[in-house]
Amino acid sequence: MQTSFKHDPHGRVKNMYFKKVFLFPIFIIFLFTACKKETSKSDLPFNTENSSVKKGDAQPATVSVYYEGLISPRGLEFGPNGNLYVAEAGNGGPTSSTMFGCEQVPFPIGPYMGSPTGARISMITPGGVRTTITDQLPTSRANEIIGGDAEGVADVAFVGNTLYAVIAGGGCSHGVPSVPNQVIKVNQNGSWSTVANLSSWLQNHPVKNPEEDDFEPDGTPYSMVNVKGDLYVIEPNHGDLIKVTTGGDITRVVDISASQGHIVPTAMAYHGNFFVGNLHPFPIVEGSSKILKINPGGQVKDWATGLTTILGLAFDQRDRLYVLENTVVAFSPNPLPGLGQIVRIEPNGNKVTIATGLSLPTGMTMGPDGNLYVSNKGFGPPILGPGQILKVTLNN
Repeated sequence: MQTSFKHDPHGRVKNMYFKKVFLFPIFIIFLFTACKKETSKSDLPFNTENSSVKKGDAQPATVSVYYEGLISPRGLEFGPNGNLYVAEAGNGGPTSSTMFGCEQVPFPIGPYMGSPTGARISMITPGGVRTTITDQLPTSRANEIIGGDAEGVADVAFVGNTLYAVIAGGGCSHGVPSVPNQVIKVNQNGSWSTVANLSSWLQNHPVKNPEEDDFEPDGTPYSMVNVKGDLYVIEPNHGDLIKVTTGGDITRVVDISASQGHIVPTAMAYHGNFFVGNLHPFPIVEGSSKILKINPGGQVKDWATGLTTILGLAFDQRDRLYVLENTVVAFSPNPLPGLGQIVRIEPNGNKVTIATGLSLPTGMTMGPDGNLYVSNKGFGPPILGPGQILKVTLNN
């Protein structure tokens, strides 16, 4: 991969070629650091809109801050106790991946800087109290010279009362050789154990069409869901949908790259079949993302097109699919704050925009109350402030 940046007289940066998930231009080179502020219920200037709604009709959603004070929040899910569990990527670490004799992520994405601890899983009560379940999980950051994003805990899921998480910040190529990328089981006391080593499996089961220019040897898992007691993981960099049993067996459901190429599949929801949305390589091209429908046998077909930078999917009880788009404006070659939105796809295929003005959202789940919860400010410059969870109240 070749990446070039051009500065204009006003200090703006133009990225002429960009293919890595979540890397930024130089003007937002510094990402989130931990913040002492823990909670906030203040309103922000989010927008709700629906082009099909006439003036005076009920708006489809209202957006408010549910919690503020997170470190690069990503995937999230409500547990059986009614509390919200959030995966957080952390801030990266002090150890360069070049110190170890393993395959590196190509420059300029690599080298990574990692630490075996620092990423965490938080639990947030309905009353807005956050508890750290564990912060003893690996975190890493891509090349900071060009504004590398942090990787850490990517997503969480429950099987019964047991919490599982998928790690994206580990592995030798991320500067953490002692802790591979993996699916883990998290105990109530915060200790954890390995269920399945994804770093090793990915390296021994290559996909048909890997992208050599930004290849991540340890992978960068992004989404995980529980289906009938088994865990399914989407890996964007290789382009894989993987099944992981709670006993540790790993099998490939489908090599998405074989039929789709390097489309960067990121978000996943299960609704009788797997529905998978993709980010698409940068620079951002409006309408270039889509949703694939993948049956349990691994057959892939397009289900919805004309979307942009998909990072979250969730169904409601009326069979409507909600799509989280990170940045939607065509003139933006890279993700920018304030340009995220949520689109609802009706059972008849119609698309309705229900919320706009989100800032770099990275994950979404449907709550037990029938409303959406979104990880906002999931990455980005410190000026954005700490990561948030937004509550998107659905009004129709």
